[in-house]
Amino acid sequence: MIIRSFRSVRSGRRAARAGVVAALGVAAASLLGVGTATAAPVTCVSPPSENQILVSDTASCGAKAEVGSTARAAAADSGTAVSVANAAGAAEAQATGFGTALSAARDGGRSFAFALGGGLSHSSAQGPSVITLSLAGWGSGATADETGVTCVGAQSFAVNTGSGQWCAVGVGSTRR
Repeated sequence: MIIRSFRSVRSGRRAARAGVVAALGVAAASLLGVGTATAAPVTCVSPPSENQILVSDTASCGAKAEVGSTARAAAADSGTAVSVANAAGAAEAQATGFGTALSAARDGGRSFAFALGGGLSHSSAQGPSVITLSLAGWGSGATADETGVTCVGAQSFAVNTGSGQWCAVGVGSTRR
């Protein structure tokens, strides 16, 4: 190896020192818990409440169901989950880590939406034998509803049993 000047040796040493200082700073921050976002998990259930909304630090949920329907929403670690059910429907939404999950069910349908670690998930079911499921991970989105299914990103999955459509990892989506 040929060193062209003494200045290039000094700049390399400075870069190495800066890297060591940065690594020590990250290690110290992780030991102290600086920069990590955590929120107590929240769970909303309807019934017994007609419309329940809970917020804990940065996690939030909401559940609303008419008589004869059930809605459940759970969120943690800055997640947001909302479920709505009407006319004997059952809806469930769960979100974690900056994820958003939205679920709706009516006319006896069952809907499930899961957003894990930053995904966006939307699921809606209508009809007595219809089940919809959407699952989205970090940086991905999934939708399952009456108009079809859509998957965007490597961590996405959606299925609609009423139409027989499904998609995964961004492949097999319905044209909208």
